[in-house]
Formats: sequence, C-alpha cells, structure tokens
Amino acid sequence: MNPSDQSVFSAPGAGHIAHGFGPHRIRLASGDTAGRLGVFEAEVPKGSGPPLHVHEREEELFRVLEGAFAFWCNGIRVDPGAGGVIAIPRGAVHRFENIGAAPERLMVVMTPGGFEGFFSAVETETPENPQALDALAARFDLRFVPARADKAA
Repeated sequence: MNPSDQSVFSAPGAGHIAHGFGPHRIRLASGDTAGRLGVFEAEVPKGSGPPLHVHEREEELFRVLEGAFAFWCNGIRVDPGAGGVIAIPRGAVHRFENIGAAPERLMVVMTPGGFEGFFSAVETETPENPQALDALAARFDLRFVPARADKAA
C-alpha cells in the first residue's frame, strides 16, 4: 500500500512542540503525510508576528483559532477574525500580526510539507545574527523581505 494513500490523524493536543519563534505545535509533519503537507498550530504573543517574507516552495493556509489577526499579502490587509481562513499563494510577500489583547492561536497548513521543520531548526541551531537566520531560512526556501519606508506591508 502506498503511504500517500493513507489518511493521517492527529488527536487533540497531540504533536511535538517546537519553540523557535514561540511555541509551534507540529500536528502533522511532512513525514506523516508522504510529503504532501505540514500542519502546525502557532501561539502568537500580542503585537507579534513575522516580518515580511516569501515562501518560494509552499502554499500556506491560515485558520484563526483564537483572537484577532491582521494579514498583509502583496500590500493588501485582511482581518479575517476568529474562525476565518486566508490562503497565501507561493511566492507572495506577506506577514501577519496578532492585533488582539492576549496571546492568540493560528492553525497553519503548508503544502508541500517540510517547512514545519524550520521552527525546530531555529530552536536547536539558535542563529545569532540576521545573516545566520537568513542562511537557515534559505534551507527552507524562506526569504525575508526588507520593509520599505513608503509601505507598511
């Protein structure tokens, strides 16, 4: 039987927690899905989120589990609200920020899988400067984009 023909299940609360850039509970890793996708939950502190960045390899889908988030994709802002979903295409410049009053949670699905390993790599390798972080990110086909003074996102 082909592993890609099998369904995969993750029980509530299951999964390894990687602490690179805050807690990320890896619900389904690429190895669990024959590389098709990776699924993780992110707990994002108030006022936090990643800088502008691009995934060169993956499509990314976010579901707001708790709280309020703003997402920017190619300069357009969307506030989906709790329960809302936003899909970010591969190659799109994007970022998000927790605009709520407390730590809030997102579920993220990325296809193909593999990017979920980035958070464990950040945790174990602890890049000490922006150049080291950029090099680590490049291994996961992630590129950080410098913010422009004339554009917030």
